[in-house]
Amino acid sequence: MMVKLNLTKRKFLSLAIAAPVAAMVAMNSSVANAATIKVAGIYTQPIQQKWDARLHLALDAAAKAGDIEYVFSEKVANTDYVRVLREYAESGVNLIVGEAFGISKEARQVAEDYPGVSFLMGDPFKPHGSNFSVFDNYIHEPCYLMGMIAGSMTKTDKIGMVGGYPIGEVNRLFHAFMAGARATNSKVEFKVNFIGSWYDPPKAKEAAFAQIETGVDILYAERAGVVDAAREKGILAFGNVNDMNKEENGTDVVVTSALWHMESAINNAIADVKAGTFKAEDYKEWTMMAKGGASLAPYYEFDSKISSDIKAKVAKTQADIMSGSFTVVINDEQPKSTY
Repeated sequence: MMVKLNLTKRKFLSLAIAAPVAAMVAMNSSVANAATIKVAGIYTQPIQQKWDARLHLALDAAAKAGDIEYVFSEKVANTDYVRVLREYAESGVNLIVGEAFGISKEARQVAEDYPGVSFLMGDPFKPHGSNFSVFDNYIHEPCYLMGMIAGSMTKTDKIGMVGGYPIGEVNRLFHAFMAGARATNSKVEFKVNFIGSWYDPPKAKEAAFAQIETGVDILYAERAGVVDAAREKGILAFGNVNDMNKEENGTDVVVTSALWHMESAINNAIADVKAGTFKAEDYKEWTMMAKGGASLAPYYEFDSKISSDIKAKVAKTQADIMSGSFTVVINDEQPKSTY
């Protein structure tokens, strides 16, 4: 069962800031081996926004499978986020999934106050206490594979990259994509821009147009709006997080996308909560290729347009990543334009 709650408008007559530890531990014990648990998702963006959408889709799938009862709130500003966290914790949910970027300290305090509730939060820092697990977006491996293809397909040897903000989870994707492109084309150069927004398609589109004016003939569409620019200018693009060929009007434009799958991570957290074994840990590996957290989308109509040699190299590199014999370097430093 899935229910959308607008907790930002709900008024509680009274809220205990910290529930008694004994009561919380008792609640946690009662969860062990339960057939269904209660899970809340708290999102700062609309659930249509691709990052939050990955979390929502995974939780919705678990709800449809009958594993959880799912409620969620979207468009919760950071200034209101801690209050909503506490309200959900007070309401009796067993697991909260959300994002603590910018409010890490405050979110950790909530977890300390509710030791019987499990927290799985997007966060660039380490796990905390006994019940605050963290995850981030580690799809750098398929980004490297995309780069290999992009490097082989550019005719001007100039690739553009439009991102939201220069933070670790974006920077590592850009660096991996650039490294992959250099692996197949030593002459390739890059134009890098950040638009200062997670969702502003017109601004991303304008940034892409500006890059195309400099000679770019391939675009990495980290943000929505870039694919539209590529279509209008008749060039190719590579997608990010979701399948932008099928989901963002990318037919005949988006060669492939680096996909993020949260199902493995979410299902692991649900299983641990049910078993009473949930603990504070870093879910990083659950968002990588080996555990099903990331993949490369199909080539669709571009399958015959990518050289067989490059496809073979990509397949070999992917197999090496999966086996652990090849490691894509994680670089969270801000990437710079090279021309």
